[in-house]
Amino acid sequence: MAQTPDPSAQATAGTAPEAREALVAGRTTLGIELGSTRIKACLVGPDGTPLASGDHAWENRLEDGYWTYSLDDVWSGLQACYASLVDDAERRFGVRPTTYRALGVSAMMHGYLAFDAQGELLVPFRTWRNTTTERAAGELTELLGYNVPLRWSVAHFYQAVLDDEPHVAQVRSLTTLAGYVHRRLTGRNVLGIGDASGMFPVDPAVKTYDRRMLDQFDRLVAERRPELQARALEELLPEVLLAGHEAGTLTADGAALLDPSGALQPGVPLCPPEGDAGTGMVATHAVAPRTGNVSVGTSIFAMVVLEKPLEHVHPELDLVTTPAGDLVAMVHCNNGASELGAWAGLFGRFAELSAPGEAPDADAVFALLLREALEGDADAGGLTAYNYLSGEPVTGLTEGRPLLVRGPDSAFTLANLVRAQVYAAFGALSLGMRVLDAEGVRLDTMVAHGGLFRTQGVAQRLLAAALGAPVAVGSSAGEGGAWGIAVLASYLGDESGLDLAGYLDEHVFAEAAVHVVEPDPADLAGYATFLDRYAAGLVVERAATDAL
Repeated sequence: MAQTPDPSAQATAGTAPEAREALVAGRTTLGIELGSTRIKACLVGPDGTPLASGDHAWENRLEDGYWTYSLDDVWSGLQACYASLVDDAERRFGVRPTTYRALGVSAMMHGYLAFDAQGELLVPFRTWRNTTTERAAGELTELLGYNVPLRWSVAHFYQAVLDDEPHVAQVRSLTTLAGYVHRRLTGRNVLGIGDASGMFPVDPAVKTYDRRMLDQFDRLVAERRPELQARALEELLPEVLLAGHEAGTLTADGAALLDPSGALQPGVPLCPPEGDAGTGMVATHAVAPRTGNVSVGTSIFAMVVLEKPLEHVHPELDLVTTPAGDLVAMVHCNNGASELGAWAGLFGRFAELSAPGEAPDADAVFALLLREALEGDADAGGLTAYNYLSGEPVTGLTEGRPLLVRGPDSAFTLANLVRAQVYAAFGALSLGMRVLDAEGVRLDTMVAHGGLFRTQGVAQRLLAAALGAPVAVGSSAGEGGAWGIAVLASYLGDESGLDLAGYLDEHVFAEAAVHVVEPDPADLAGYATFLDRYAAGLVVERAATDAL
């Protein structure tokens, strides 16, 4: 299969004069996404072509029983990421940009950021990764008749109410990470509808929070904690905006926060801040009904845009929306490629010891291991792996222990080890997708994106086996959410009159290169055997969380 050219390399080689002119004139668009392990920035030209990029690695920490990032790390990471993007633009085009046509911020969804009346954070940021909200999520799901996952913001807030946490009485606003950054940059407390739908259920008919459910929640809190005299939840949540709507402009304070050098000029318009699920849908051209995408990072999730509401409530499925407000079923699994990355780091260190003084490139090590996986047995040689660094709601686990299990007759080879780890990254997702199939949900296209797919044809082929369906990977697969939010920023103020799906069709993906892989029969049979072992072995994973 032919390798798709790197879009940024295309821009440098083929359109350098035009790109330089756009940079000087401030006609480029900037997108920044705060992912779980990396903050990425992507600068795109007027046609959506990536021109420059920046990034900064960071990691969550387990503190006092919660997965968290400090707000200091948020801003130091954003500043480092932005500085690396400006450096990259100068290296490629000889220009250090100081303004943009538009800017957008996205981030990991859900979690708990609670602020008082002065805008001070009341408790450390509790990320989506925390699974401490089981009681709250269960009560809310039963009350609302709507699945409220453990990681949703309202589940975290209600769990704090149930636990009598002292800070609850002081809460005056709740938001997501993207909403927080956007508010500091613009002064506006708003959120894109896709990200908002992961805080509290939205009504796709009116494109804002569901009124009936808001009232039910307020009555519940009043009954449980009457002494709180709690404010209505709607007063605490950000205003909901649709893609294409103006969401504020970069203030002088916001510009200084992002770029302490003082070069960045205020006044840049911002699009509504979005979650990584929404930007993934945009990046994969999957915002219309009967389209879907799979995003693989620290977590892994599949998004399917629905033609109609589901008939039943399913604990395996989140109901969120596209950035335009269309209903989406999400199969979200907490554990994605992190365990595979840990194995890659181990083998990278071995390679370094084998050749002292020649530190291997981490991406090159990852690519070598992925290619080796294709040499393994179709069922991974009898090896079974669990990538559970944290709890996995889809399989009913509130904690995780990464495991590799093999029998005495298993073929314990490097190829089978890596294939088992890739299969494990898709295991919980496969179980969740069975629920969608039972609801009669149909798909025309399933598109994959994320860094795992930069190595051409490996993870894509194995994902096709896991889903039992063709998987497409576009030329923007490795660009991910930072490019997706840059495209949403480009849509801001569009005068064509097109809806978001039409804008992507005509202005972004009209000439995009897409490679489609059909499931290989041998891989299908091998993965089915692996998944049977995986499902049967969940009792081992549960025992490990109890014993270790």
